[in-house]
Amino acid sequence: MATIELADSPHAPGVRPVTIHYREFGSGPPLVFLHGGWGYGVYPCDAQIAAFESTHRILIPDRSGYGHSTRVNGEMPLDFHRRAAAETLAFLDRLGISRAIFWGHSDGSVIAAMLGLAAPERCDALILEAFHYFKNKPSSRGFFERFSTRPEDLGEETQRLLAADHGENWQRVPRRNCGAWLRIADAAKPVDDDLYDGRLGDLRAPTLFLHGRLDPRTEAGEMERVATVAPQATVQFVENGKHSPHSEADAAEECNRLAKDFFAKLQP
Repeated sequence: MATIELADSPHAPGVRPVTIHYREFGSGPPLVFLHGGWGYGVYPCDAQIAAFESTHRILIPDRSGYGHSTRVNGEMPLDFHRRAAAETLAFLDRLGISRAIFWGHSDGSVIAAMLGLAAPERCDALILEAFHYFKNKPSSRGFFERFSTRPEDLGEETQRLLAADHGENWQRVPRRNCGAWLRIADAAKPVDDDLYDGRLGDLRAPTLFLHGRLDPRTEAGEMERVATVAPQATVQFVENGKHSPHSEADAAEECNRLAKDFFAKLQP
């Protein structure tokens, strides 16, 4: 188990110091995976580690509040994605890494995009998987309401994975994350307000949106809007993919193939 210590982190306000646990595999140019809002354990990157550790140095940090990193209690702030992007840069600074490819999943994709906007000089490329563009996600509101109050309604296997990742108090993770999404939606004005202050088209790094065609967390027209506002990026749909193509048995191989094709185009 590898860890580094930060003096503090905006993602863990009031906590000092902050311990960040991370996984590391392979060697080569850095490839940083940013997990989704329920942590790494539910959607692990085993298929990507096997596919890319021979060509990349893979780093997978647990954000503060997740996994074996510093525990964080209370509500997640509305700007938790931006705070997590700042924490990610501080994590890389401690490892002496100036630039990397970032592959973010779900909330991790939001964080990676915000990192790309805030610090383009740190980004060799971005893979944004299961992306969220809108602040308000009405088709997912019932999902967020249910699991912000009743995480015990989750399936037995999901509960087991969450407990293995976060310990016996695993319920706080879906509660905090789903609660934050409800408050983000309630604060959205107008209803199609986006998470990036209208700046998604400013991304300068080569960007691949990797999206499951069957993703249940995607609003009607959401990815079409992404393609319109960020025409410089590539949008690829994984036909059998749901919310986590990289870890789904029916989608992981196609997901990796699309990522490899994207990486190949980055070569000088």
